[in-house]
Order: sequence, then structure tokens, then C-alpha cells
Amino acid sequence: MKNLILILSIAMLLFACKDNPVVKKAKKAKENVTNTQKVIKESTKMQDDIKELSEATPLTNDEMKTWLPDDVDGMKRTAFKTGAMGMMNIASVEATYATEDKSRTFKVEVIDGAGEMGALSTAGLRMAFSMDFEEETESKTRKTVTKKGVKAIEEYDKRRNQSVIQFMQDNRFYIKATGTNMEMNELWDLIDKMNVDDLV
Repeated sequence: MKNLILILSIAMLLFACKDNPVVKKAKKAKENVTNTQKVIKESTKMQDDIKELSEATPLTNDEMKTWLPDDVDGMKRTAFKTGAMGMMNIASVEATYATEDKSRTFKVEVIDGAGEMGALSTAGLRMAFSMDFEEETESKTRKTVTKKGVKAIEEYDKRRNQSVIQFMQDNRFYIKATGTNMEMNELWDLIDKMNVDDLV
């Protein structure tokens, strides 16, 4: 009995240590199971969405261009491109904005998930957003967050002071925003000012 109590005590001490490799492996296994369950759930829901989106009409290049503002929060639009994925029958647009001295830039990229090819191209992205994760190195951080009910992936490059946000708008539009010399909260503010709700 004494030996059993001793073994249990040692085991409790080991599991109490958050840096213990056994604990880390157990946590990782639990996260993997949770993420797998979320992916399965999202996959089931997505089948109906893909059918609906594949029958929807993608936005035209003109409609995409009309959505782009000439300036965002004092930054002028310096470039834009529509129809880059037109050969695949996928509607897309991207635009770059910059301050007058070019010290700060903001780039937004949008892919319309409507149409047969659009629905298939964004399906894999939706699966990625259904998972929960957080990673950090000396130079970068990457994690999933939920903002206003929308699941997103945030990436931050510490050395370049560059923030990247990716998310699905209304389960249809894949949006990627990149801000150079910009903190994450500033980039979210710019996304809000783009009025992504107006895409639909």
C-alpha cells in the first residue's frame, strides 16, 4: 500500500508540472481529437453549403472593383487587380493601399466562393478555419481567433512588424488582409472600414 501511495504521489507531481513532456503530449492528443471532431462537423455542414454556393453566380470583375474604396483610413489605393483567377472561373480581386511616404501598406485579397470552382477552392480553407491552434517562434506567431462570431487566423511577423488576417465572410468570401508596419488591432480596424459585409 505504501508503495502504491508513493507511486501515485510521484505521478501526481509529474502531471502537476505543466512543462512535463507527458502532460504536453496528453494536451496535444486532446487538441488533435478536438480539432478532428470540429473538422468532421464542419465537413458535414459544408456539403450543403458547397451545393448552394456552386449554384450561386459569382461577382463580376466590375462588381469586385466597385467594392474597393479609393482610400482607407487616409491610405490611398496604389494598385488593384481583378480576374487573376478568371481562367479557373473563380472571381477574385486584390488591392494595395499605402501612406504617402509608403511607410505603411495595407493589402486585401478576396476570393468569391460562388460558382462550382469557387466553392471547391474555398472548401479547404473553411476546414482550416474550423480548427483551433496557436504557434509561436522567435520571429512569428500564428493562431486562430474568433472576432464578432467569425473564425479567423492571425499571423504576426515580429521582425517585419507585419500582420496577416485570414477569414471567411458569410461562408462564401475568403478574405486575406496584410498590414506592413501595422499591429494586429490596426489591421482589424482597416478590415472593418472596408465594409466586407457589402460584398454580398
